[in-house]
Amino acid sequence: MAEEAGMFMVHQTIGSVLCCKCGIPMQPNAANMCVKCLRSEVDITEGLKKNVILLHCPECDTYLDPPSTQIRAQLESRELMAFCLKKLKLKSTGVILVNAEFIWTEPHSKRIKLRVRVQKEVLHGAILEQAYVIEYVQQDQICDSCTRVQLRQHVAHRRTFFYLEQLILKHDAAARAIKIKQMDHGIDFFFANRSHGVKFVDFVGKVAPVKSRNDKQLVSHDTKSNNYNYKHTFSVEISPICREDLVCLPPRVAVSLGNLGPLVICSKVTNSIALLDPFTLRHCFLDADQYWRTPFKSLLTSRQLVEYIVFDVDFVSPEVNIGGSRYALADATVARMSDFGKNDTMFNIKTHLGHILKPVIPEAILVKKSYEEKRQRKRGKPRSWKLKSLNMEVDDTRARGDQEKMNSEYEQFLRDLEENPELRFNVSLYRNKEYQPSEMASMTDGEDIPSIPL
Repeated sequence: MAEEAGMFMVHQTIGSVLCCKCGIPMQPNAANMCVKCLRSEVDITEGLKKNVILLHCPECDTYLDPPSTQIRAQLESRELMAFCLKKLKLKSTGVILVNAEFIWTEPHSKRIKLRVRVQKEVLHGAILEQAYVIEYVQQDQICDSCTRVQLRQHVAHRRTFFYLEQLILKHDAAARAIKIKQMDHGIDFFFANRSHGVKFVDFVGKVAPVKSRNDKQLVSHDTKSNNYNYKHTFSVEISPICREDLVCLPPRVAVSLGNLGPLVICSKVTNSIALLDPFTLRHCFLDADQYWRTPFKSLLTSRQLVEYIVFDVDFVSPEVNIGGSRYALADATVARMSDFGKNDTMFNIKTHLGHILKPVIPEAILVKKSYEEKRQRKRGKPRSWKLKSLNMEVDDTRARGDQEKMNSEYEQFLRDLEENPELRFNVSLYRNKEYQPSEMASMTDGEDIPSIPL
């Protein structure tokens, strides 16, 4: 307006100064240094994250936001941008985010790159802006809902899982498992592919009487390519009947087995259940389909055994071989170990291979020979052999008593292996290099204690 009126106007100019480092002219700032020299003195990206690992589930295409949240985001989407920037935690470093953009990478490279521009106040109040590149590496980890095999057995002990663990190790059945997690009543196996989970379920069905169920949940659907993405979960339940359990067969089951029992002993468990009538030595095998058609539970388990003393045995019939094991009917006189020396209570019973029943009315069952008194002298001494274990994650919140119970059950499982050659037939044993035999110990240890020769 002043120029239109013909008035003379003085144009304001910005003065320049020389950089205190290199001497080039520059606009003045609080540090009196050019941008190039200022960046050589101060790096505002120092201490910021430049390499970050993202846990990615390939099955449902989600990212893990600790501790347990799964975030679904497509490549170069706003959701993925926000998730990646959250991982940097820039607010705690004192820098200000100005801009962020994706740098293109191959989709199969499992790399995500961001170019981030930040600002920060540096020398004497000068504000410096700088850009740098962050590389995110995707690591595949199956989430808790994808291709999971839930192996469960609803009993109060873990005998079956100790034995099943050795079979899995021997046959390398869990080689494709990405993660193995120990649960309260079983084990969870995680696989990257549904076919690997199916193969593992088939293996378990060949070594134990199980029933399984397959559930799937739709995760995403691409309408253009008509592709569906599902989460798969296999629920596998193992029969609660274990070796050396006492079973009272339901009337319907007993009739279908030719009026067997009804009181029977479980003598062996593979993919079928072997039942033995202790009175007549009749036996039968129940496969998984027969059992789960009319399921039943144990009347008493091997963990409820009571120790007895045998005073007299009179054989009624010669030994017979049933399913690879020897049995013989006999009359025996026994008394409880807890009553020994306190009263004269005795029982006259019929026994087969240590299983004792009083005629008509059963009062006691002798399941196996006890070596507890002789084992007391060897308590605390290492064995000459050892077993391998699966690499399982264990819940840290478990009580101390649960761990002590598991250790006690594992020790009992090792004793079962020593006493039963048929049980350890499918188990791989390894020499314990830390074992050092003692000549004195070999002279004092009981010779009747079961052991495994190597």
